[in-house]
Amino acid sequence: MTLSVEVKAIATCSLSMTTPAILLMSAVAASAASLIPLPVEVTDGEGAFLLTEATAIRHDRAVAGEAKLLAADLAKATGHDPQTYAEELKIMLHSEIRLDVDDSLSLAPGGYRLEVTPRGVSVVGKDAAGVWNGTRTVMQLIGCEKKDSHEIPSVSISDQPRFGWRGMHLDVGRHFYPVADIKGFIDWLAFQKLNVLHWHLTEDQGWRIEIKKYPKLTEVGAYRDSTPPYGNRNSDDGKRYGGFYTQTQIREIVAYAAERHVTIVPEIDMPGHMAAAIAAYPQFGNSDIPGYKPKVMTRWGVHPYTLAPTEETFGFVDDVLTEVCELFPSPYIHIGGDEAPKGQWEKSPRVREIMKANGLKNGHDVQSYFIKRVEKMLEKKGRRLLGWDEIREGGLAPSATVMSWRGEQGGIQSAKEGHDVVMASNSHLYFDHYQHSAGEELAKGPEFEAITGFLPIAKVYSYDPVPAALTAEEAKHVLGVQAQLWTEYMKTWDKVEYMAFPRIAALAEIAWTPVEKKNYDDFRKRLDGIMKCYDAAGVNRAEPMDPPKRETKDGSTVSTSLGIYQNHWPELAFDGREKTFFWADRALKKGDHLTLSFKKPRSGKVRVETGGPASQNGDKLENGVLQAQVGEEVWEDVGGFRDGVAEGTLPEGTRAVRVLVTAPQTNWLIVHEIGIE
Repeated sequence: MTLSVEVKAIATCSLSMTTPAILLMSAVAASAASLIPLPVEVTDGEGAFLLTEATAIRHDRAVAGEAKLLAADLAKATGHDPQTYAEELKIMLHSEIRLDVDDSLSLAPGGYRLEVTPRGVSVVGKDAAGVWNGTRTVMQLIGCEKKDSHEIPSVSISDQPRFGWRGMHLDVGRHFYPVADIKGFIDWLAFQKLNVLHWHLTEDQGWRIEIKKYPKLTEVGAYRDSTPPYGNRNSDDGKRYGGFYTQTQIREIVAYAAERHVTIVPEIDMPGHMAAAIAAYPQFGNSDIPGYKPKVMTRWGVHPYTLAPTEETFGFVDDVLTEVCELFPSPYIHIGGDEAPKGQWEKSPRVREIMKANGLKNGHDVQSYFIKRVEKMLEKKGRRLLGWDEIREGGLAPSATVMSWRGEQGGIQSAKEGHDVVMASNSHLYFDHYQHSAGEELAKGPEFEAITGFLPIAKVYSYDPVPAALTAEEAKHVLGVQAQLWTEYMKTWDKVEYMAFPRIAALAEIAWTPVEKKNYDDFRKRLDGIMKCYDAAGVNRAEPMDPPKRETKDGSTVSTSLGIYQNHWPELAFDGREKTFFWADRALKKGDHLTLSFKKPRSGKVRVETGGPASQNGDKLENGVLQAQVGEEVWEDVGGFRDGVAEGTLPEGTRAVRVLVTAPQTNWLIVHEIGIE
């Protein structure tokens, strides 16, 4: 089944097999302890199926490829090399894993049923993709720890995806990665039932796909003269950098992904982010403007070079897309459409003539004109146009699908207008953001630099791809969800892994599992099992940052006159954990305070430390005192702050202690654990 059919079918499929009792479960079944994404229905059985040298795979001929891949996975996991047999051969198997297809199952495309008993294993898929997904569950149930014997716990699972588009984006324009790494990434997508790899192949800083008709795209456009080093994004390392994928390599990767039911959606970004292509073929840019000197860009950010909306350029675009469509069978072709500056168009006499001839009033109209012309090209090739939400500028092309990255509004508006959308919001799904505080990451070294932002795994998990603003009918246009890996600050594959894992597991669950079954605490427990698989494979994952609970360690209360930055609540200054802290969200004024009111009166030595590496400027208290309250309203000084630290002794019967600001300061404030002995 093609991706286009699958995503539309799932968008309208109900979860009738899910009972209220199952939806209200507070904990997952024991057998699902390491399953991500969490299946729709899981019922534990008794005993387990033991994998031995005699275990073989019997399969429907329609899933012979899936059977061979499962056999290879089992051999790697257990050391046994199972044979595969087409089911019509009627061979007696004493230890059997059976793979079947039954399109009459009341499941969405990609759905499956899995039965494990001590006597055998049965995977029945709605389609071949469903069988494949079932085998991924089997592999997760086996686990990734080294052991003498391997077994699969008895279980009954009925499962189907919430969305048909379960995607991960990878930018190879900024940095280029080997074929083996791309294949390995596809394996991990499939392992967690993600089924789309959005491959961002072209950028201002590098053109990565061989186009036979235009060899200079890779001869010139695939290489830049320099790259910003980590820690100084506005400088250069002076080293030539580049690379590209040949058409032979691309076919190899596309076939590899297809075997694993992952569709690769290529992106050729236009009309902006085209500096590398224009450097190779300057005639396709706005060559009639003053100071026209295109080159492959060496710095990150948005650059002014855009394709000119001329017939010559449209011929070039059509030629490129013809070769792209020959390489990628995906029903969708992503044409970018984002961050296209309008300045060169508005300065170009040639473009102004085109605007006049076509009734285009401004650069936004030119953008819409360009996108609509490209849409017609793709329609003639039997493909659908997909673009970032900027393709709405000047009017959306009639059949376009929108990938909403600037929050949700572009997706909401498009769905309300009847367009299909993929939710890819930068608020929750940009994996180029820090997953710990910037200060904590950069303290490890400049190579831990990220573009900006803060996106812990819990925030990824909290995302619901269906905006509340949509009606049930409008929500059918939400094809699914996708996370992004923009790689300006990912020079090596190790860094890509560090930014992707384990957040990719949270993406998998929000893409697959019914929203009613999502529970972060359960997910976090299951994530420990999945991370063992990452570790066994040598994946350079990050440690997940779990959200702190907004509570003190003993029921005391904390109040403040200051606002709160992100989730750094006042209570975290007295929660008994070393790494959590209170963080204000503004400059300090005289009289601002952080006050800890004890549940029971206290006494003893007190120490308060402020500031720290989480902040670029430290955010330590420069002018302040530490005070104690014994009576109703009387406060007395017990210590002053020096270099951000105050120490003192609390009198007997102290009811509260506070940090009091005695003079304004520009910096914000971080307060670590208030220590009392």
